[in-house]
Amino acid sequence: MPFYDYIYGTIDKLTDTLYETSLEREGEPPNVVHLTHLTTPESIFHLRLGSASWASKSLSTTPQWYSKLIRALTSWCTIVTWFCNRTFVTERNVFKTLKLQTWAIPRYIIHYTSPKQRELINGMIGEAITEADRKGTIVFSLGLLNQGEEMNKNVELFIRKNPQLKVKIVDGSRLATAVVLNSIPKGTNQVAIKGNSSKVSNSVAVELCGRGVLSIHF
Repeated sequence: MPFYDYIYGTIDKLTDTLYETSLEREGEPPNVVHLTHLTTPESIFHLRLGSASWASKSLSTTPQWYSKLIRALTSWCTIVTWFCNRTFVTERNVFKTLKLQTWAIPRYIIHYTSPKQRELINGMIGEAITEADRKGTIVFSLGLLNQGEEMNKNVELFIRKNPQLKVKIVDGSRLATAVVLNSIPKGTNQVAIKGNSSKVSNSVAVELCGRGVLSIHF
């Protein structure tokens, strides 16, 4: 192990040169980027920044000492995120020639309810999309709270502002539409859609019409 090599002086000197060279080399651009966000204050410790095994477990299944430590650090991390106004990479995966990355917005659910914070978050989303496009990313997908009518009209604002974008932006509305449609029992001929009209509700209505549903009420 490198630690014992360091203690007993058996480290290969070429390792330092290799490390310095790797720092100078630019990271490989991702083919696909998913822009997620934090939820509860404790959610930052479930990102794959440190131990993947800890990140995969809920606090209820972790040792009591670990849960107490996490909760003690939560307040400090919440304060730090207020001063962090840039996305960061939380995960990298490579499947043969396909390179995927997950980026995160350093904001929690509570921040998305504030108009001032939404404006700031939209700025970070726009910068992330521009950066991904500059790197040659093919597909850029958005987490649930990073897209929506109240946020950026399902990313329509970014597309109108930057019509030259080459990256394909996925807002998740088609996936939400598919989930809703699959939850409707087969043979249903009347559907009532409640709430304000949105991209998802309109997509559901269009698909239902294609299925031959006779009556759709808003």
